[in-house]
Amino acid sequence: MCVCDRPTRPLVLIVEDEPLLRLFAVDMIEDAGFDTVEAANSTEAVAILESRPDIRIVFTDVDMPHGIDGIRLAACIRDRWPPIKIIITSGKPLPQRVSIPAETVFFPKPFRQDRVIEVLRHMAA
Repeated sequence: MCVCDRPTRPLVLIVEDEPLLRLFAVDMIEDAGFDTVEAANSTEAVAILESRPDIRIVFTDVDMPHGIDGIRLAACIRDRWPPIKIIITSGKPLPQRVSIPAETVFFPKPFRQDRVIEVLRHMAA
């Protein structure tokens, strides 16, 4: 079987400004059978999304420096790339007046890895 015949694993873009948390997310998601691409902020994330049509899911933190926050990034993704599924995480509760885009799941930190993986698998199906 040649490399081109291998089934591709779903690609997840991980957007997290804290390097250790990003590394943790990469390990968790890759161990669950996904491929990953990393961005340290929303500006990098948008650039990656513009160049990678194969991204199926975005896993993003809310609070990030250098650009828009994760909630606004999710809204941007929903407007520009509607098929992409989104998972948002935060160490703080979402303000009551904040609404997240359709087909977006929110996990408060610390989150249960098994729950995140379950949602990722459902989104990729």
